[in-house]
Amino acid sequence: MSRRVVFSAVSLLALACAMGAHANEAAPAQDDAGVSKVVVTAAPYAVSADNLTASVAIVDRTDLDLAPPTGLGDLLSGMPGVRSTAFGAGASRPVVRGLAGPRVQVLTNGVGQIDASALSPDHQVATDPGEAERIEVLRGPAALAYGGSAIGGVINIIDDRIASRAPDGGYSGRLLASGATGDDSYAVSGAIHAAVGPLVLTLDGLKREADDYEIPVFAESRRLLASEGETAEGGGGKLANTAVELEAIGAGVSYVGADGFIGVSVKKTDTSYGVPGHAHEEEGAEEEGPVTIGLTQTRIDLRGEYNKAIGPFAKVRLSAGHADYKHTEFEGDAVGTRFMSDGYEGRVELVQAERGGWKGAVGVQGLRRNFDAQGDEAYVPRTKITEYGAFTQQRVEKAGWGYEGGLRIDYRDLDSLKGQADFTNVSGSLGVFARPSDAVFFGLAVSRNSRAPTEAELYAEGPHVATRGFEIGNPNLDAETAWSVEATAHYSGERLSADLHLFTARYDGFIDLRPTGAEQDGLAVYDYVQTKADFRGFEVETRYRAWRKADQSLTLEASGDFVRGATDLGPPARIPSYSVTGRAIYDARFWTARVEARRVGEQDRVAQGELATDAYTTLNASLAWKPKGNGQLRVFLDGRNLTDEEVREHASFLKDIAPSAGRSIRAGVAYRF
Repeated sequence: MSRRVVFSAVSLLALACAMGAHANEAAPAQDDAGVSKVVVTAAPYAVSADNLTASVAIVDRTDLDLAPPTGLGDLLSGMPGVRSTAFGAGASRPVVRGLAGPRVQVLTNGVGQIDASALSPDHQVATDPGEAERIEVLRGPAALAYGGSAIGGVINIIDDRIASRAPDGGYSGRLLASGATGDDSYAVSGAIHAAVGPLVLTLDGLKREADDYEIPVFAESRRLLASEGETAEGGGGKLANTAVELEAIGAGVSYVGADGFIGVSVKKTDTSYGVPGHAHEEEGAEEEGPVTIGLTQTRIDLRGEYNKAIGPFAKVRLSAGHADYKHTEFEGDAVGTRFMSDGYEGRVELVQAERGGWKGAVGVQGLRRNFDAQGDEAYVPRTKITEYGAFTQQRVEKAGWGYEGGLRIDYRDLDSLKGQADFTNVSGSLGVFARPSDAVFFGLAVSRNSRAPTEAELYAEGPHVATRGFEIGNPNLDAETAWSVEATAHYSGERLSADLHLFTARYDGFIDLRPTGAEQDGLAVYDYVQTKADFRGFEVETRYRAWRKADQSLTLEASGDFVRGATDLGPPARIPSYSVTGRAIYDARFWTARVEARRVGEQDRVAQGELATDAYTTLNASLAWKPKGNGQLRVFLDGRNLTDEEVREHASFLKDIAPSAGRSIRAGVAYRF
């Protein structure tokens, strides 16, 4: 099988060379820096956000400074099409269009995390959003270049630890410090880049601490209490076991020359957090202490780019990472289960020189990861995972229209103590787009994506208290395949801009975790099964500049999303309801003020054994003072959930025993130099 992938990689490389051979002189490749809002995760070549058939969003450092210091899922939740697994304050992964876990690929600078966060919702992503310079979110199976694990979407956390260019003036950096009520938290972070001849040295660090957060209601939902024949007495106060401590420190060095850069970095992450509701509740069992998780990861990354023509290619990019990850669950003071993941991943991209509006790239990717779990809840056996992949993406832009396509072939081998399985998957996409004017863009894309099962889906057997079930894998699972269609419309006028995405996806062999009705070790038994499934929905965003005078403006924004899932076995679990968000932004030379209201609907279309979730409305507001008038220094005040609303995220396993935080006020200062 590995020979087949190698042969496929060579074939794709030869195809790209043949496509470029008709031109004797290669036109110079377009400089990425010269394209506004380039989305690097969408394709190896430069494509701006308003020219994509994919649904994409970008969170830059300015937004990250004002965002509360929290997990990745909670940070991105509220973006159209994105929610959070909301497993307390310490662990949250993004839920994209109703899909989570192994169907949403979380990357660092284009390569995987090499952690255990996709295995369970109580496992934290090993890269904190506070380290990022930019986060790119691709919703749906748009990022073909990243393989089957991107069948639901891609989140790429991009840092600047390995500098690709020398800082202006020889040095640059950033500082951020903030504190908040509600959980008595504080966070500090910073980074500095310094040029020493052709070398650029980088040092960055992050530290945040938070106590148990406050909630406005009783921890258990009224629906859960009613199902147990109980009613809430009192309510509010602190949600026990939601404290978080996190430290991350990194350093990098890169050589920056006229023809590109190459560099290496190292980062150490050390965090400890509580897991609410993660207690053993078997009848007659001795009560155990609260469960906390201690996570450490040491990660080494290598990145480089060579910007000099090699045959038909204008540049070559290299990204690689090695990580050693350990995750220990403590039951009170006693060591419970330990999860370990170590390995490396790398990818090479060859970007073709643009010729007459034709751009493209080919690439190869490889992964070797060792996973192990030890302890009473080691429900997944030791597994060695090997992956190879080869891909190409091509795009042709004509006057007013164009087309694009991609192909990826993957091989995945899982060798565990319980058995061995290998899969060869083929994914592809075709799209057409039209630009009738500079302001209007229409796109239509069809894709087929294939995902190999994970080690848990194949080999799990044991109690998984995070999901409150006894999970049993199925070693006979086939690959999961999805056919999807997405229609896109962008409008960028002088005062109004809008973005609309309509999507539908049909899954063959959708891997689902379903209750059997049996019990084991006091837990409901769940089997991994395969079924047919359909997902459909939309995302919409609008922005209107209502007023402008000199250096002052008032902008109104609105967004909404909806997703509906169905399988042959009934509705899938934890599919979020619709959301609608409205926002007003006043911007002046020295001040920026924002007010936001968000409505999330009731979800009563539920899976077997799942309770409905009430609707809620939240109100957020922020005020930032820019003393120098240019945003280099900002002093800010940010209020979240100002009406102290009861918020229960339907996508969370803990929604009925651990609501999200109540009212919180955060103050801080951000400085860039």
